[in-house]
Amino acid sequence: MVLCQVVETRGSTPQKAGALMVVDPSGGQLGTLGGGCVENEVKQKSLRHFDSDGSAPALHSYVLDHDYAWADGLICGGKMVIVSQPFAGPAPIAYFRTMERAIELGDGFTEAVVVNPEQAAGSALGDRFLFNGEGRLVARWTSSETADVEVSGIRPLHDRPKPKVERGIAYLPSLPRVRLVIVGAGHVGQAVADLAARVDFDVCVVDDRRQYANPERFPRADRLIVGPIGEVLASMEVTPRTYALIVTRGHGHDQEALYHLAPTSASYVGLIGSRRKIRLIFEGLREQGISDEALSRVAAPVGIDIGSQSVVEIAISIVAELIARRNLGPGIKGARPESANCS
Repeated sequence: MVLCQVVETRGSTPQKAGALMVVDPSGGQLGTLGGGCVENEVKQKSLRHFDSDGSAPALHSYVLDHDYAWADGLICGGKMVIVSQPFAGPAPIAYFRTMERAIELGDGFTEAVVVNPEQAAGSALGDRFLFNGEGRLVARWTSSETADVEVSGIRPLHDRPKPKVERGIAYLPSLPRVRLVIVGAGHVGQAVADLAARVDFDVCVVDDRRQYANPERFPRADRLIVGPIGEVLASMEVTPRTYALIVTRGHGHDQEALYHLAPTSASYVGLIGSRRKIRLIFEGLREQGISDEALSRVAAPVGIDIGSQSVVEIAISIVAELIARRNLGPGIKGARPESANCS
């Protein structure tokens, strides 16, 4: 097999750093580098690895300009740098199994790939080092047992790091997985759960009605909890890797859910509804002792303003906001819906 990975991009490109494609000797392919002429050329070069029995990694650089990418319509104007790396034997398999376990844990990790051996002294092109979310080295795939790199440039994952190249090393972070707790198993909750699962949120649905919160209506949910909303939320573990969305069937349930969720460490708490409904719920919660500081963290009304009309459009606007919060951090401020998004 030959592993082909985008390790650096500049400007507009069809794929970003971290994108992967694996090519086998018969020309089969898994993953993508963005399609078009770049992907095809890298694939053909990978196949020539097999013809020549080559085993050394190679670095490819492409500028998607008029001369190069006109035929495929990929005149993005950006630059892509790709490492292609043949592999076989136990070392890379052990490396990728460690990565697979890290993905399953969902804690996030950073992969460091040597792209300029002259700057990364003591290492070879394509040497790979896998660090867990705490920055500890947990696996390596190198051309020699003595390969080493300076890893002080790896940053903690909580500050939303971006891929970067520094001192001859490409740092490719994989962010921690986020659990999305959807309180309310109605039509909007159902549509949000389906979309959110498709974009890699771990979905948990809470409702007090078993006829709504069931696997038939939520086949993609990781967890379904049926029970009194207040009791369930009071006992639920909430961490900074938790997002919560309140879309219940009534104002009383919404207020009860927000009472339990607003003061928590959840990185995102969203409440669906009209501005009048939200104002009344906030007033009621202040009377119950919930602080203005806790309420100021609540996203309400939820979603990015795309003129949503249908349930699916409302769900798309909400999931777009969730993606923006996850990928860009808490500072992102999308345009809020001006009209009601009633639950």
